[in-house]
Amino acid sequence: LAEAYWRDGRRLRPLEVVQEYEKTVLDELDLVREAANAAQLKRNFEGSTLLYVPEVFWDFTRRDVMVMERIHGVPVSDLKTLRAHGTDMQRLAENGVQIFFTQVFKHNFFHADMHPGNIFVDVRDPNHPVYMAVDFGIIGTLGVSDQHYLAENFLAFFKRDYQRIAELHVESGWVPTGTRADEFEMAIRSVCEPIFNKPLSEISFAQVLLRLFQTARRFDMEIQPQLVLLQKTLFNIEGLGRQLYPELDLWKTAKPFLEDWTRERYSPKATLKRLKTGLPIVREFLLESPGRLNLLLRRLVDEDPAERRLAEMAMQRETAMLALRHRYRAATGGALLLGGLVLVAFGDSASWLGWLLAALGAAMLFWGFLSV
Repeated sequence: LAEAYWRDGRRLRPLEVVQEYEKTVLDELDLVREAANAAQLKRNFEGSTLLYVPEVFWDFTRRDVMVMERIHGVPVSDLKTLRAHGTDMQRLAENGVQIFFTQVFKHNFFHADMHPGNIFVDVRDPNHPVYMAVDFGIIGTLGVSDQHYLAENFLAFFKRDYQRIAELHVESGWVPTGTRADEFEMAIRSVCEPIFNKPLSEISFAQVLLRLFQTARRFDMEIQPQLVLLQKTLFNIEGLGRQLYPELDLWKTAKPFLEDWTRERYSPKATLKRLKTGLPIVREFLLESPGRLNLLLRRLVDEDPAERRLAEMAMQRETAMLALRHRYRAATGGALLLGGLVLVAFGDSASWLGWLLAALGAAMLFWGFLSV
């Protein structure tokens, strides 16, 4: 009813939001799923000094029973005991931010129920306290595009690049394509600028959120159901940080992490890895393309034999053009590979570009030869 008759119903997408919550709650009732989440999270932080995840005992775990290692720690909300042990509260608060961004961007698998009741602290070394987590029934993940746009938005926000934020919202489809980027940029600036360079204790996120909702309503920005868990988790982290160390600068702590993640994501090594991962899919598509085109043409002309000869001629021309494109691709790849190696050999400042060109050239050369 809200979606059908309420003015903001379509933009707020209440059906999709409720469906997201329904799926989350029903999944949370399956303790085998929760145990699997715990096992994955433990693998992600294996050897880490930031977060400890208890071991699951699978032989005793069923859909309605989960058995795991007993842990001993101080509840994160017990500030009196934490301070009595001499815990470094600033490090503890900053580590919480680090854990959040590591889960969201590096692992793309985040504990989405990080309220104080689920978090404990190992204070055996109070100068290097370690978080200990329980209750893994709600786990969040993001699509590749959402992950990319969120990281870009955070970095643009840290740099006060409101124009880039506006562009990203339009590119991602979060606001209608006809939105004027300059007007949206000015609206975002009026919301975000007041909170810069302030410690967490002086930032009213409730007020910021209210103003963002008002901005969203003005520009018909749609709610993104897939981001609901992430927003919930971010509020948990903000509340936890405010409780532990009110002077924490959330933005200053997160910015270096996101800059490192972005550099790592677009490094030559990561680019080559993505190219290598995608090559089998592309090659399979190219190898199957002539057959698929032939099948489509045959279906179109089966009822009219007079058209069959024309279709076969079109197929032959298409095959010849495809082969020619493959040869051009191989030649271009060879040129890029050679140019990249020259840059690597003669220019230290441009060596990263050389490696990138060489990797791209090698991939195109390999692709071209395989497809001919």
